[in-house]
Amino acid sequence: MGDSQAKMQLTVGSSVRAGNDGQPSPLRPVVFAVEDDSDIARLIAHNLRAAGFEVQSFTSASSVVREALRDQPAVFLLDVMLPGSDGFDLCRQIRQTAALSATPIIFLTAKTSESDRVKGLELGGDDYITKPFSPRELVARVRSVLRAGAQGPTANEILRFGDLEIDTSSMTVQVAGTQVPTTTREFRLLEYLATHRGRVLTRDQLLDAVWKETPFVTPRSIDVYIRRLREKIESDPRHPRFLKTLRGIGYRFESPK
Repeated sequence: MGDSQAKMQLTVGSSVRAGNDGQPSPLRPVVFAVEDDSDIARLIAHNLRAAGFEVQSFTSASSVVREALRDQPAVFLLDVMLPGSDGFDLCRQIRQTAALSATPIIFLTAKTSESDRVKGLELGGDDYITKPFSPRELVARVRSVLRAGAQGPTANEILRFGDLEIDTSSMTVQVAGTQVPTTTREFRLLEYLATHRGRVLTRDQLLDAVWKETPFVTPRSIDVYIRRLREKIESDPRHPRFLKTLRGIGYRFESPK
């Protein structure tokens, strides 16, 4: 989809394909950019390559998952309004593919409504950039989601609470011996709550601890992430054992007796 304002941010002439030989460099993080507007795709590719990334561009969702399983991108940039399967559908496919389920996803779209942002969150999006966007903001937001994944815990340890196991070194979560997939932001939120167990944390405190530089996520968006985590780790999400709500205040992680 076109956006004349976004196109006017910068005139570029670089190819939208990654690498001089058509293959991404193993030394540079690979970004999969799914955008059907060729001018915006060139804008994205030019600025991310200048910032040290490789870029593979796609005009539709049809081959993205297949190519991602082969090349393992560091992050996905998904336009929402695509021909055929839209960006939300593609996000759902990525999150349902085990080898890709933890890869950060940033939505890039002209759709700005609260309902669209919430839907993106619920499907597993990590950030949401609206058009028109500045190239500097785009690069900063990509770096932000990658920093969240690379940010090491204070100590490598395995936190165990009943049948819940949180491995801070490998960023994995198991429930009753079965690994459950989490996105980077979901894991960081769960880790922060678990390492501050018994303490009541407000939405603003959680936002500052886990999201810092991400304006896409609002304090109320924390509720969406908590709901997603409950669906993954609680045997009965409606009556959670671990993630307790303190109405009007925030959340507390409890270790079941």
